[in-house]
Amino acid sequence: MSLGWKKTAAGLVTAGLLVGSLAACSQERESGSGGGDGATAAPEDTLVGISMPTKSLERWNRDGQHLDELLQGANYETALQYADNKVDQQITQIENMINQGADVLVIAPIDGDALGPVLDQAASQDIKVIAYDRLINNTPNVDYYATFDNYEVGKMQGEFIVEQLDLANQAGPFNLEPFAGSPDDNNAKFFFSGAWDVLKPYVDEGKLVVPSGKAPASNDEWQSIGIQGWGSDTAQAEMENRLNSFYGGGQRVDVVLSPNDSLALGIAQALEGAGYAPGEEYPVLTGQDADQANVLNMIAGKQSMTVWKDTRTLGDQVAKMVEQIIEGQEVQVNDEETYDNGEKVVPTFLLPPVVVTPDTVESSLVESGFYSADDLGL
Repeated sequence: MSLGWKKTAAGLVTAGLLVGSLAACSQERESGSGGGDGATAAPEDTLVGISMPTKSLERWNRDGQHLDELLQGANYETALQYADNKVDQQITQIENMINQGADVLVIAPIDGDALGPVLDQAASQDIKVIAYDRLINNTPNVDYYATFDNYEVGKMQGEFIVEQLDLANQAGPFNLEPFAGSPDDNNAKFFFSGAWDVLKPYVDEGKLVVPSGKAPASNDEWQSIGIQGWGSDTAQAEMENRLNSFYGGGQRVDVVLSPNDSLALGIAQALEGAGYAPGEEYPVLTGQDADQANVLNMIAGKQSMTVWKDTRTLGDQVAKMVEQIIEGQEVQVNDEETYDNGEKVVPTFLLPPVVVTPDTVESSLVESGFYSADDLGL
């Protein structure tokens, strides 16, 4: 975990420098001495539209607020909108940003396949588009993508399960119930593939068994166990159904692969309702995002780990990309091969995720300032 902490600390140093960097560049523009060949108006005359999917998940509130504050702190005009997980509402909000004269759009799509027509409008106005954490598919009119290494997120979850069950040395069998994310979220495919590439060999070997039968035969079938909209209630109902239908006669689930914290929250509720209590026999339960409720569950023994994507560093990187676009500079990316959206390979900046366990909550989440000790009752 020391390496992860160093990466996190480095990201926070970068975050601290970024606001100063943006402000310095803003001062140069105002004095007429800065900017590249493509530089446009002063920051106060530049509008950045930020389209987030929903306020119902903690992480999107954090993401939207942080990016908005960064850009406003550098004197850019911003329009931040949340779409209540309604695709038509997000499209309307993006249309309004275009009509307001946005220079750059930052979009975390609800449905990665639904934005082609509205982005045609953006392209006709020479508006640059950055896909934020979720890829926008089937359109040539997405210029850049910024996200975490989502395959690595799933791989970390799978490797954690292997380690916790000591699958390299134990014969098993252990009862596994796998879940996948929302079928309309391109990231969910990468999360599941990363985990399933680690776990499926143990399923094939018989060390992991899936009593519900909900074990995709390949990565391509991940949507068969996807939870629409990443809903906690939907995940809870699905887990309750599996427990009631396939775990009679004293049979117990040993491990649940949950791709994120929203699903893990519902799954933990289902486990509690079925009589599972924290302790040595509590199932291994994975997650992602380090949502406060889930971190509290980790501390209480109701969740085993979360993969922390410090979304402050994602916002920092996107703010830097916005500045580079406005200044007419080359936009920094580090992956130009992986993310094919069906129309083009989208230039991408990938950030590293970090595993957090109950033992590392304080060193990772509190010492970094992501949460205060009071937030977590520490």
